[in-house]
Amino acid sequence: MVAVRRPAPSPHPFRRRRGLIRIREQAIALLLLACGVVSILTTVGILVSLISESVGFFRQVPLGRFLTEREWTPLFAEKKFGIAPLAAGTLLTTLIAMGVAGPLGLLAATYLAEYAPDRARRVLKPTLEVLAGIPTVVYGYFALTFVSPLLRAWLFPQMGVFNALSAGLVMGVMILPMVASLSEDAMLAVPRSLREAAYALGARRHQVVLRVVIPAAFSGITAAVFLAIARALGETMIVAIAAGGQPRLTFNPLEAVQTMTAYMVQVSLGDVPHGSLEYQTLFAVGTALFVLTFFFNALGIWVVRRWREEYR
Repeated sequence: MVAVRRPAPSPHPFRRRRGLIRIREQAIALLLLACGVVSILTTVGILVSLISESVGFFRQVPLGRFLTEREWTPLFAEKKFGIAPLAAGTLLTTLIAMGVAGPLGLLAATYLAEYAPDRARRVLKPTLEVLAGIPTVVYGYFALTFVSPLLRAWLFPQMGVFNALSAGLVMGVMILPMVASLSEDAMLAVPRSLREAAYALGARRHQVVLRVVIPAAFSGITAAVFLAIARALGETMIVAIAAGGQPRLTFNPLEAVQTMTAYMVQVSLGDVPHGSLEYQTLFAVGTALFVLTFFFNALGIWVVRRWREEYR
């Protein structure tokens, strides 16, 4: 009798498909891990480049002088290295911008999340987010050629062409979609059961919004505000075009100021020799801006964790 060898049974189609799914999931996990590693390495590279050049600056200029002097003239014959005027200009324009984007963004988010019908929401939200896609250089020239002349003609005749007010107002319009969109998402994440419970107790619509929805979404709204602050601190073109290039230690919004980013643009034009002390001020100011932005981001994370609400 001759033995007949039977072919090995082929794997079950379900097992083969499950193996392919597992390989695909592992590939996706490796891709996401690579993206995370690239982000971390990019941040480390930025820190290394900032710190390495800033060390050379602070070897010649003491940190106390950098923080306490009240004038910033590193490109003049009589050199002063006080960061205070640049920090004041940055904080002033950011404060004006948040004075516009904070209230208007929260009101827009409240309307879109609680009052707007579906048809209006489908039209208004994309229209609002179009503002975020406009190039910042367009905003800068809009502030310089339209907002500043309008303010001078109607409200402040003594205001200069370059000023912090018009730059801050237009910057607030630019970051308004960020506050509105993120705040709306936070409000929509509030469970519907909380609203229905408030209505069952006899609350009116505005009472539900003010006493239930906004407090429940407070951590998300706070995160949106702090992200907008970080965005305003790092804005470059609007303040470089409309705010002016005069570093002044002032909080008068009608005067011309210079922000940290605007000074970095000025040095980056190429008129300063590479490796000189004036060139190293670029990295010293960048480090100060990085620390300032990191502080606001850390403060935002702390506030979010402190008042975060979790629903099941």
